[in-house]
Amino acid sequence: MVLPLATASPASASAPVQSCNETHQARIFFWAVACTQPGQPVIGAFGTWRNVPIAFGSGGDAGSAQASNYLRMVPNTEGGMFANSIEVGLYAEKTGPTTSTYGPQWTELGNSGGKTKAITAGINPAVADNMNHTYMTVRQASGDQWDVLYDFNWVGSTTDQLKVPRGNSNRIDIGLEVMGPQHVTVPEIANRVQFMAENKAWSRAATGDTAQVTTLGICGQSKGLPSDPTAVYTAPYCFNAKLTDATKFTQWTVSKPGTTTSQASPLPPRSTGTFNGVDQKALSRCLATDPDACLTSVPGLSTCVQTAKVCNTAALQSAPRSSARAGSGPGEVADIGARAAASFGVAQNTVRVTTRTPAPGAAAMLGLSLQSPAASDANVVTVESSAPNHGLEQRGLSFEGFRATYSASTGQLLTACCRCAAPDRHRRDRPAHSRGAFRA
Repeated sequence: MVLPLATASPASASAPVQSCNETHQARIFFWAVACTQPGQPVIGAFGTWRNVPIAFGSGGDAGSAQASNYLRMVPNTEGGMFANSIEVGLYAEKTGPTTSTYGPQWTELGNSGGKTKAITAGINPAVADNMNHTYMTVRQASGDQWDVLYDFNWVGSTTDQLKVPRGNSNRIDIGLEVMGPQHVTVPEIANRVQFMAENKAWSRAATGDTAQVTTLGICGQSKGLPSDPTAVYTAPYCFNAKLTDATKFTQWTVSKPGTTTSQASPLPPRSTGTFNGVDQKALSRCLATDPDACLTSVPGLSTCVQTAKVCNTAALQSAPRSSARAGSGPGEVADIGARAAASFGVAQNTVRVTTRTPAPGAAAMLGLSLQSPAASDANVVTVESSAPNHGLEQRGLSFEGFRATYSASTGQLLTACCRCAAPDRHRRDRPAHSRGAFRA
């Protein structure tokens, strides 16, 4: 079970307008995000939405367009815009003129850098199946670290989150982020979010404690140009975004219109029986119809995610990672090196690119199969550099180097880790970042 924090005065509620805007001010990315700051200590964050098809146009180079919809938990907000945090969500990236990757992953930002890992197990992890999926992080029973769950199953744990002082207001962000909006089309995503308080009950935050950031402008709204009063924001350079409830944070609905379309995949099979105290048929039905109610309507589920952390048998099945890539020859490997250099913001001549077949244990951790019909499915491309870089998120931090691994056959990012060089010059309230070794 999750243990409460030490007794002291509770956090105060308020809409985190300043911190939300500061965090989402990078100009290479654009956001339609809602940030909420409940008026009590938070020990769990839960988000759910349908994995919709994200489409990319034919223009632009590899890495020039990305889209992600994610849940971010900031356990200790005293660190400001670069506070240690946990992010889990759905990510898509353009990898070539007609190719792209798609799938869930989670990221931890900590004192010694950042790490990202793909989530390769679950129900259609790399398929836009238009089904509801769940994203969750829960504070561990002891210590200061958090578990990360996808579709109600554990997929990882943090190692570098800070102790949360009582009275500190945790913050939860949820919503859509894009780079290269002229190349990206994202259909409507209905983001629903809840938090777990110290009494272990799941609740919705108040709308009054929620801030909204929409950095491309709302489609159809006036640009406010004195020279052209009739000018409005239009696709592809705009978001549709709306908070649907005036009292409770029930749903943050977002989309990014463009010029392309995509089709959803067939629905996955359902599970039956009981597993770790959870009725699997009831869980499958709930996920399909009302996933934000599952933690309270499916008996045993809330306890399971806090204790066993493996609660959904359907999501234990690992599906092959889909891709439009044709192969992993020298050209494709070189493309991955160039894409990684662009993603981290370093010169291509500073990266080292190697291809290898991982040992069975390591392959399983990466979600790869050594028995794949195509031998290249088991290969990974590792890209390393010691050059200073901005990391994958490009939020203003500086890192000393990076290592990233990709599937040679699909181009999917599997893991990434960075080392921080020093705190941002505007940040005087946190110590210098560690220069420790890479963490996979």
